[in-house]
Amino acid sequence: MIDHLSVVVSDYAKSKAFYVQALAPLGHSRLIELPATHAAQGESAGFCHADGSDFWIRQGDAIKPPIHIAFRASSRAAVDAFYKAAIAAGGKDNGAPGLRPHYHPNYYGAFVLDPDGHNIEAVCHEAE
Repeated sequence: MIDHLSVVVSDYAKSKAFYVQALAPLGHSRLIELPATHAAQGESAGFCHADGSDFWIRQGDAIKPPIHIAFRASSRAAVDAFYKAAIAAGGKDNGAPGLRPHYHPNYYGAFVLDPDGHNIEAVCHEAE
């Protein structure tokens, strides 16, 4: 439904390194970088998924209060891999991988805070 989403980050280099590592297990890869002269404000990096959805970060004054973004994962193993990669990239635990049956019986998610405190989630809705 959503084609792309853009989030302003306070430390572009730190956030870019975090998202490169954290989103890799979910099938995202850094697609393009735009220098400040080409972006509306500050450097930008776009991360693309094979389904065509894009997630962008841009240098500037980080969004406050922090927001919640959930990325769909193809499997529970991908959720687990996202969590490990995001923690290794400097993310802070905000909910280890596991079932969240209060959402629905197959809701399997993990939550990590990014460098600006945004709640980044990977979620799989499939039964395994």
